[in-house]
Amino acid sequence: MIEVHGVSKRFVQGRGKKARQVQAVTEANFSAADGVITGLLGPNGAGKTTLVRMIAGLIPPDRGRIEVGGMDVAAQPVAARTCMGVLSDARGLYPRLTAEENIVYYGKLHGMSAHDARVRAGELARLLEMEELLGRRTEGFSQGERMKTALARILLHDPSNIILDEPTNGLDVVATRGLRGLLRKLRTEGKCILLSTHIMQEVERLCDTVLVMSRGSIVARGTVPQLLAQTASADFEDAFVDLAFPPNQEVTSTAHGIKP
Repeated sequence: MIEVHGVSKRFVQGRGKKARQVQAVTEANFSAADGVITGLLGPNGAGKTTLVRMIAGLIPPDRGRIEVGGMDVAAQPVAARTCMGVLSDARGLYPRLTAEENIVYYGKLHGMSAHDARVRAGELARLLEMEELLGRRTEGFSQGERMKTALARILLHDPSNIILDEPTNGLDVVATRGLRGLLRKLRTEGKCILLSTHIMQEVERLCDTVLVMSRGSIVARGTVPQLLAQTASADFEDAFVDLAFPPNQEVTSTAHGIKP
């Protein structure tokens, strides 16, 4: 389970006289339960990645507390990370190593023996349909091949809490469908899954509950049917725009994956 209590984060952008404070996340509060896929939905720049990085213990919050698996991430960072598998936007694969070497190396960092890591890597390769990739260097891998390798790497130590930041970016239809199937399987195993995305179709098809984030704040939460009812919308894209943007705020960009 992931619990976020009143978390805020501010950054300084620029230098000297041009420096300014940017509030990336403001008073975020939510819980992501075991056996549930929780969607964190918002436009680019909403603060999703900053929030995910704080949950993963990569950056500290300015205020608030985060617990993963009952452990305070700030007070017990190493213990908390052992129960997490985090797929960030930066895949971080070593190009001169094979897919298997990348995966096994990550397992050894988590205290697994080389033998156990290789056995588990083979199991995940079969599950992810990537057995032919294991002996190849990751240099030159397609986006889908890199995603499969990175996903196998974070699942190697069988974490209870899985955090995915924009996992379908650059994936083709087949790879995306495969990822959906895997996440549904992990949900049935009781895993806590937090899926950060700006793609509403992924949320509609996968998520049991949805957190809508805009301008650093969580502005709505509920199931897809509940959010549709809340906005009296028949279309989830329309519901998202109503929730994420105030009525008087002009939406002029399609970069967020929405229509003006």
